[in-house]
Amino acid sequence: MTAVETPVRAPGLKARLAKPLFEGPGVASVDYGAPKGDPGLYGPDSMAWRIHANPIALAIGGVAAVILELAEPRVRTGVWEHSIFKTDPLLRMQRTGEATMITTYGPTKAAEARIAMVTRMHERISGVTPEGQAYTALEPELMTWVHVTAGWGFLNAYDRYVEPLSLADKDRYFAEGARLGRAFGAADAPGSVAEIDQWFERMGPKLKPHPIIGEFLDIVATTSPVGLAGRLVQPLVVQASIDLLPAALRPRLKLPASQLRLAVARPALRLMAKAAAKAPSQEVVRAYERMGRALA
Repeated sequence: MTAVETPVRAPGLKARLAKPLFEGPGVASVDYGAPKGDPGLYGPDSMAWRIHANPIALAIGGVAAVILELAEPRVRTGVWEHSIFKTDPLLRMQRTGEATMITTYGPTKAAEARIAMVTRMHERISGVTPEGQAYTALEPELMTWVHVTAGWGFLNAYDRYVEPLSLADKDRYFAEGARLGRAFGAADAPGSVAEIDQWFERMGPKLKPHPIIGEFLDIVATTSPVGLAGRLVQPLVVQASIDLLPAALRPRLKLPASQLRLAVARPALRLMAKAAAKAPSQEVVRAYERMGRALA
């Protein structure tokens, strides 16, 4: 969408102090500030720019999404056997988070290049699950499920930990994301809350508990792409992510739950999410500058 340009305010303290959300070896360098006026795939008036700016919502929603993905046997086998998650979980999380920032806030060419790169990687992934199910990473149902879980996780974590969203805003978020989903190969990408719910009904019977889910949660609880402070928060993020899942799925997937830790996680993460909203990352700040728009 085309943004209406407004004067850019002189950068305030939060903009001057902003740092990249993801940085380090193996993380791509993207100029989020150029070319001027390029809205990327969403633009500053989108729900995606609003929701994906909060790293706490991304962390909680991202972990919840991966739980749902690993519960699907074909996705689980593809992720665990064809990615570096087991050998270098930190880099894997950095790359996943980086992809979200590029496709949300990056200029159009950078976003399209990342989609093309991920698609090329997926073209090489195929195999057979231990249960004997053949799979390919680009299978439309699997690509759509991965797309559904990511958007569902980010949206619901934001709704719970940052600020409540109306049904209209939720529908708009999924409608905006459907275009990106189709670009990644999710041919039937849903565009509303009702359509997302239909996908959960469709995939629910296929989701199974597995020790790999527990292994993944152990990795997440002790690894963070944002250093020591992140590692202290990660156990709370894990509990919040489990709690975010549909109530009927949690016991069926045999997910570990700690009511004591969750009682700490909910208020602590809400406070952190509110604080994070006041200190946007460098990617977000530069994207708004690129569009000649002021941060709220």
